Amino acid sequence: MKKLLSFMLAVTLFLFSGNAFAVTKVKLGVVTKPGSAQNIVAEKFKELIEQRSNKKFEIKIYHSASLGNETEILQQVQMNTIQMAIVTGGPFDTFDPITRVINYPFLFKNSAQADKILDGPLGAQILKSLESHGFKGLSFSENGFRNLTNSKHPVRTPDDVKGLKIRVMASAIHKAIWKALGANPTPMPWPIYTELEQKVIDGQENPLWVMEVYKFYEIQKYMSLTRHVYSYHIDVASLKWWKTLDKNDQDMIRKAMYEAAVYQRKDNRSKNAARLKFLKEKGMQVVEHPDIAAFRAKVANLKNMDIYKDPKVQDMLLKIMKAAK
Repeated sequence: MKKLLSFMLAVTLFLFSGNAFAVTKVKLGVVTKPGSAQNIVAEKFKELIEQRSNKKFEIKIYHSASLGNETEILQQVQMNTIQMAIVTGGPFDTFDPITRVINYPFLFKNSAQADKILDGPLGAQILKSLESHGFKGLSFSENGFRNLTNSKHPVRTPDDVKGLKIRVMASAIHKAIWKALGANPTPMPWPIYTELEQKVIDGQENPLWVMEVYKFYEIQKYMSLTRHVYSYHIDVASLKWWKTLDKNDQDMIRKAMYEAAVYQRKDNRSKNAARLKFLKEKGMQVVEHPDIAAFRAKVANLKNMDIYKDPKVQDMLLKIMKAAK
């Protein structure tokens, strides 16, 4: 009898130990390569959550488009093929049009204003909306303010944009912005170095870190600091997966991702002055003060576009525009 009790106790302890130390493996997808903004968020999140969960959660980062482009990554998140992703805001608008409001041109005056709005109730409403599309929105991290580069000539006014073939994300609002400015917007998945080098496209628009990390200074001579769109990431989990987690784990993941996002934003912004200096030293001709008023005037009526006519989207756009005044 004692032997039986000892055996049962050993089995119970074994099973308990196995459950207590079971590892939850999490696939996290990003389209960019190590050192990029999305990867910095992902790597910081991995560090924080593995430490705080005592390795209960094990994060595997799939980078460099190894899981496909950003739209394909989001489709896999919906299906719970992968559990988490850090994805640029633009591709989300094909899933939930409410995300288009953040990409509205010249919306935020500065980074502090963007943080205040996106970390506040309006940002929370946008993240909540994603649940109806299979995503659990956790936080906003950033690419930063987007600037235009091209291989043809300096751009000081919208007239200088006319006819340029500009790569854009698969985003209705990004296509509309450049069409309104007179360019030929060309949706194209990432990366795009070869297309720029071979002059399949004349230019592109991205934050400063992209020009540095992807070495666009080698193939793009001209840059204008248009800061036309605040480019954000949405840091998401699969809603199917999220619902399998207990509340304590959900809270731990949410807090770790938010802290990773805040860390990455601060890191990104602290490096911009050095990046601009570096790009100039590499030979890029930079128009630091383009005619922003003229650019604003060209895109002022985009709020009346069909993509903003959905009452839910229009309401959110007007609320954010009011908050950003």
